[in-house]
Amino acid sequence: MRLGLMVNDVKTEQAGYTTIRLAMAAINRGHDVWLMGAADFAYDPDDRVYARARAVTAKKYKQSESFLTDLHGTKRSRTERIRVDDLDVLLLRNDPSTDTGFRSWAQTSGINFGRVAMRHGVIVLNDPNGLAKAMNKMYFQLFPEEVRPRTLITLDRDEIKSFIENLGGTAVLKPLQGSGGAGVFLVRAEDRLNLNQMIESLTRDGYVIAQEYLPAAAEGDTRLFVMNGRPLRHKGKYAAFRRVRSGDDMRSNVHAGGKLREAEITDVHLRVAEIVRPKLVQDGMFLVGLDIVGDKLMEINVFSPGGLGSAQKFENVNFAYGVLDALESKVRYMSFYRRNFDNVEMATL
Repeated sequence: MRLGLMVNDVKTEQAGYTTIRLAMAAINRGHDVWLMGAADFAYDPDDRVYARARAVTAKKYKQSESFLTDLHGTKRSRTERIRVDDLDVLLLRNDPSTDTGFRSWAQTSGINFGRVAMRHGVIVLNDPNGLAKAMNKMYFQLFPEEVRPRTLITLDRDEIKSFIENLGGTAVLKPLQGSGGAGVFLVRAEDRLNLNQMIESLTRDGYVIAQEYLPAAAEGDTRLFVMNGRPLRHKGKYAAFRRVRSGDDMRSNVHAGGKLREAEITDVHLRVAEIVRPKLVQDGMFLVGLDIVGDKLMEINVFSPGGLGSAQKFENVNFAYGVLDALESKVRYMSFYRRNFDNVEMATL
């Protein structure tokens, strides 16, 4: 299998990232693996997509740190201008929320070039057309209401204040775009004097999400990976972990100081996953991370769901191989389809 993984920038990848774990596992299985950044694509006059991509020359790795050292080095890596259309699979693993300002063009780079590569039979995941719908948190509102907290999205300060009052004075405020817990505020009744300042700080960057606060959030949230619409299991274990807040910070995101714990997946988690399954499948979301609090979803990470290494730590299972099993199956199916239905338009798959 010829596998490409697109990230924001190959130079900024870290050993613990899920993308690096996936790449290393694929190399260990003997696959041809290439990594490329948002700035590395090209559309040539021959109507094909190319990319300046990086690969390593070693065939086996035990530690992701060793793989990353080789990838970033020069002696055991190589950079080539490859034809993306010759790949079997292209995984889009960039995080648009980190490419803002002068790099805002990079947010849709994978989506745009991935669409063209799909025309020539490359399996592009997650589906670029699905990702285009999910460029901000408004995508979350397209999922069934029964798994979402009550939510208002607006720029109007008075509407936000009225919504919070109707919730009893407690709510969560956050920007429509962003990730990692940045710009998230918990508003309590006693914060009323500071509410205008909170709203002003958020509206400077665009629309604001005002959301019902879930008391169960005090116990943290559970990240459950979903693959092909089903909770990801490998060797009988669920790919999941729990995040709990640290100190007085209401955010459980690791970037915000949250601590990781082992997750116990219950029927409640599985029910939430089942409710969102049809929409995820419809939008071509191959691998996503569901952030679940109680019986509600807090967020759906469809661009670069991270934490497979954290799930592996608690379950002692390398879930990257479970993902590879699914990718290999897709490639085998595509190969069979091409051999038997060459005259059928690939887009009808």
